[in-house]
Amino acid sequence: MKHLDVAAIKDGSVIDHIDSKSTLKVADLLHIQNEEQVVLVGINLTSKFLKKKGIIKIEGKIIDQKEANKIALIAPNATVNIIKDYEVVKKFNTVIPEIIDGIVKCFNPNCVSNHNNIKTKQHVVNKNPIRLQCHYCERIMGAKDIVLI
Repeated sequence: MKHLDVAAIKDGSVIDHIDSKSTLKVADLLHIQNEEQVVLVGINLTSKFLKKKGIIKIEGKIIDQKEANKIALIAPNATVNIIKDYEVVKKFNTVIPEIIDGIVKCFNPNCVSNHNNIKTKQHVVNKNPIRLQCHYCERIMGAKDIVLI
């Protein structure tokens, strides 16, 4: 008999293969505290690929590409599964795009994007470790500088 560490959901999204240390950051990013339906968060689950992994299951919510791009900045190895009637109908890996629009705040306090009503825009200089360059002021940001909008 198959044993599940975390219960299945009927319809919604599952974010799997999250580094355990990043699971709560991803949960916060997805604003799970505002969800009305079932949300399951598992941390330090056994994984074949990671020593320990995190998983988030959200009943009734479909993760879109913009949310997946945000997740990729925190958990670049995560996978997103879209569930319908307890079956995976779509599965994709999170991918850090070449250009990040409207997701990351520039960490330069003097940047025009922090003072005018301008949509933020960063170019990905390096994906591992993550390094972003602001389109407007050209400052380079590392992982510790990234603040998601």
